[in-house]
Amino acid sequence: MNSKPEVTISPFLDPGPRTKAHSLAILQLSRDNLLPVYLQPPTGEHDGYAEGAVVNTRYGSFPHSTMLNVPWGSQIRASKVDTGSRGRKRKRDGADDTSREATAAASEKESEGPGAVAVATPTKENGGAPSVKQAVADSSGFIHILPPTPELWTTSLPHRTQVVYTPDYSYILHRIRARPGSTLIEAGAGSGSFSHAAVRAVYNGYPSAGQRKGKVFSFEYHEERYHKMKQEISDHGLDGLIHLTHRDVYNGGFLVDGRSPQADAIFLDLPAPWEALPHLSRRRPPPSLWPSGAPPPGLDDPTKEWISPLHPRKTVHLCTFSPCIEQVTRTVSAMRRLGWVDIDMVEIANRRLHASRDRVGLNLVNFDRGVNNSAKDVEEAVTRLAEIEARFREHAAKARSRAAGAAAAAAGDVDMDSDDENAGEAAANGNAPRPTAEEEEEIKITTNRLPPWMEGRLITRGEPEIKTHTSYLVFAVLPMEWTEEDEAKAAAKYPVGQEQKVIGTIDKAIRKQERREQLQKQQPGSKKARRKERDEKLGEVLG
Repeated sequence: MNSKPEVTISPFLDPGPRTKAHSLAILQLSRDNLLPVYLQPPTGEHDGYAEGAVVNTRYGSFPHSTMLNVPWGSQIRASKVDTGSRGRKRKRDGADDTSREATAAASEKESEGPGAVAVATPTKENGGAPSVKQAVADSSGFIHILPPTPELWTTSLPHRTQVVYTPDYSYILHRIRARPGSTLIEAGAGSGSFSHAAVRAVYNGYPSAGQRKGKVFSFEYHEERYHKMKQEISDHGLDGLIHLTHRDVYNGGFLVDGRSPQADAIFLDLPAPWEALPHLSRRRPPPSLWPSGAPPPGLDDPTKEWISPLHPRKTVHLCTFSPCIEQVTRTVSAMRRLGWVDIDMVEIANRRLHASRDRVGLNLVNFDRGVNNSAKDVEEAVTRLAEIEARFREHAAKARSRAAGAAAAAAGDVDMDSDDENAGEAAANGNAPRPTAEEEEEIKITTNRLPPWMEGRLITRGEPEIKTHTSYLVFAVLPMEWTEEDEAKAAAKYPVGQEQKVIGTIDKAIRKQERREQLQKQQPGSKKARRKERDEKLGEVLG
């Protein structure tokens, strides 16, 4: 019995509950600082680290062994690593080996203490190795490990070109009707931001022999970017879902191995989309509709069959991504000549909102974040002035008392330390004067304060400047071509000329008459009869 080969699902589509070796993970260093890392199993010393592969950040060092087989979203503490041998390429002698063994033994004793980080037990799944040094926790900082998603990948990917950001591609995928099972054409793969979002939108399973599943056909002209994108697709497990082709679509078109992808959604991120639009036609365009006045080589033979890359039985939705309005003008003009309809241009302006608490008051610590150390109202200002005046009077009274005491002491009548000693004994014995009722209420209010994050007014402010990149999005629709057979089926299902009622064919007078008849059916009797009956009842009551 032959069993089907097991398909490895991309972590972008199903990352699973825990991290795995040889898989992509996103390290969140801070809110807007993300770092993509391919987790490596601890198989021995790596780049001078006895703990294996290590990620060094401003928050500390993080061995890969501490990030394996942990739930997504976990907080990873920094570890103490020995960087003394990092980068050394010389061959070590016996003395160095002896010193290394002694250091390893000492570190093993240290790792048994309470600060040791628990490392996943070496198994077949995580590729662990028992000879790797166990990581010891450090107090320098921590990070969070997150599963890869198109949104996180867009923020953290290595930029090869200007990327399509989340606010743009989320709206684009919605407008071009990308859904599970769709076939999407993308021209201008670039850094792969839109490709990862598109494959998640059309994914409905990995295709097998004879099956048609959702797929993205991507085209890239730049050879170096093509090879890097090809490697990323393979590393992310998206080989069966993204078909990448190295081609100039202006001249080569969108066919794959001479066959039609039968696409129903198209996204063009090209400098000159109008030069690629003639290839996206259901029939051969005339020479006048090509930008150069003639078809490119290979398509100029009128006797050769025209193969359209579009789905023959579906309406096709298209979007172009252009940063200049001049590009939009030429693109729209070409769309109109080629039969595209419902042409619409949209610009996405994404703006972040920052929510904070505005804490105002004289009783707040001025060193806290978001604190305005001033009076919040007139009552608090008056109370503060009264406190200052009371303290001034108290200070003046003490000064006068001390002056009188000094004069009495000079005369030899009073002991200078007697009053302070009596006051200290009274406080120790609990005989100090009790605060008044107002003072007790104020103490109660100040001690039972709300948590700092709930104090003050909640204020929301927008960004002063839009920091995200956006372009002009031009959308268009190419309807499905109807055959005579389609027309006959529609005419049989919806016969023309045999309708009982057609909206808009009834004039105002007829509609009023129908309304009167409807009211008469609901309430028997004419309006005049109902008025006469009402008058008779009223006369009986008054008579």
